[in-house]
Amino acid sequence: MGPCDMGAITESEWRYNQLIKLFPSEAEPSFEDEEQQTRWWGRQWGCTNDVGRLRVVLMHRPGSEVEVVDTSRRLDNNAFGDVQRGWYWRGTEGPDLAGMQKQHDAYVAALRAEGVEVVYIDAVAPGRMKSCYTRDSVVGVGGGAIVMRLGPRIRRGEELPATRTLARIGCPILRTISGTGIAEGGSFAWINRRTAVMGLSSRVNEEGARQVEEVLRSQGVELLKVHLTGYRLHIDGLFVMIAPDLALANFTLLPFWFIERLRELGISLIELHHEDDGAIINSLAVAPGRVMMPEGISEHTSDQLRLAGVEVITVPYDKVISGGGGLHCSTAPLVRDEV
Repeated sequence: MGPCDMGAITESEWRYNQLIKLFPSEAEPSFEDEEQQTRWWGRQWGCTNDVGRLRVVLMHRPGSEVEVVDTSRRLDNNAFGDVQRGWYWRGTEGPDLAGMQKQHDAYVAALRAEGVEVVYIDAVAPGRMKSCYTRDSVVGVGGGAIVMRLGPRIRRGEELPATRTLARIGCPILRTISGTGIAEGGSFAWINRRTAVMGLSSRVNEEGARQVEEVLRSQGVELLKVHLTGYRLHIDGLFVMIAPDLALANFTLLPFWFIERLRELGISLIELHHEDDGAIINSLAVAPGRVMMPEGISEHTSDQLRLAGVEVITVPYDKVISGGGGLHCSTAPLVRDEV
């Protein structure tokens, strides 16, 4: 074979090339396009806001996993824990499993009454005693979900049951946080269709936020990064959207620049009153201006919400809150309507 023959192709190869030209790859429409989602994934998956009508949510009913808590292992006057095994429980008493289940069931019933489809996590990993706080494992984004990588030892391992459940119901997983990235969904929030925020803390590092940002950037979404103060874990204890242009916020613990940026984005803010427990912010919008909150809202905050046209549904949740997470923490939205 001479030098001129090196690039020669057979007739069969030539005809195959002509065939391929007739069937090119198609980048458009995008993966997140509604018609593409419905055709290939069964429905429009994901969330692009935190206040649109909630359609599907991922949850876990508290179970025997909380029995890992041993009340003989007291750390101080207000906590139990085992540093080697990684579990901890705040408060002067251990978990009341029956009480937690009763309140969780009532919460699920209230969600279903709002037309929400509740998907339960498949069998949780043994001893992962905070598994009922599903928000941290999964974040709904346009077209699907991101599986997070939880930080502390007691929470590592919650990701696999969440992944299996998403696969079972056909929800696309657009990313699983990997490498040295740490990220928990309680520190992620949508502000509007083009803007989200992530609180950086001991539970979310720069690498974890970068990986989330990488997914959002492909969808034209800007991710704001707020460095939380001290040992604050998640931004959902400081800020929650309750309507397309309205949020409930703790002005004492949020940085000034973020409060100003919210106002620039046209978001009005209701300031958490000093009489309110911080768990009040850990609430969930089930539709624009319709919010589920734990019992115990101060009269001042109730008045402010009413004046803003917000409908509030209260549910008892103190038994579950005692484990370290509220209503918001206990839900991982997988499908919301656009607003």
